[in-house]
Amino acid sequence: MSGHSKFANIKHKKEKNDAAKGKMFTIIGKEIAIAVKEGGPDPSNNSKLRDVIAKAKANNMPNDTIERGIKKAAGDANSVNYEVMTYEGYGPSGIAIIVDTLTDNKNRTAANVKHAFSKGNGNIGTPGCVSYMFDKKGQIIIDREEVSMDPDELMMTALDAGAEDFVEEEDSYTILTSPDDFSQVREALEAAGIPMVEAQVEMIPQTYVDLTDEEDIKNLNRILDMLDDDDDVQEVYHNWNE
Repeated sequence: MSGHSKFANIKHKKEKNDAAKGKMFTIIGKEIAIAVKEGGPDPSNNSKLRDVIAKAKANNMPNDTIERGIKKAAGDANSVNYEVMTYEGYGPSGIAIIVDTLTDNKNRTAANVKHAFSKGNGNIGTPGCVSYMFDKKGQIIIDREEVSMDPDELMMTALDAGAEDFVEEEDSYTILTSPDDFSQVREALEAAGIPMVEAQVEMIPQTYVDLTDEEDIKNLNRILDMLDDDDDVQEVYHNWNE
């Protein structure tokens, strides 16, 4: 893995306003509903639900909100069925962008995503057009200030649990896993009392691209901001070296 650190971006996102927090809770609420429908409402028998709950707690979602979401998904047979849709495309200067969505209206979501790309002088491509430039990995990020464990001990805890890589940054640690081993590594760290800033399976760029043209940066931020404001959008991955 490169030395690229997401930690500053995560901290910035967490410090955003209440609207951003509301958007994150909406995203996690949908993920809870999907996880419950796929594996049931009991976290002890549903590793995907355990992972979503951990993500919820990392984003300071209240326990009663989490529990309400699980009960609603388990008890409402007529609740909305969300469909997973992924879009791939290019931003200014060929920046690769992947957009994961959960939607109850594919036409609306497709139109909104296409509109965001066009507003920033980007364009939607065909499935697979940029995903080959990313690796699907479990990524766990830990704030150095929040963990008292020695770095070598933390690294061995992660590697013994099945992690592939451990990277020390100035202000954080990043642990990478295969998607299949992500849950067991996250749970091993949780059992060891390690607080995690972020823990989820992501698309990680193999290389990052620098942008120097101010107009390109402005247009790319327009695309990313519009996608961020869309309630159907769950995650956006790109290879811009912000």
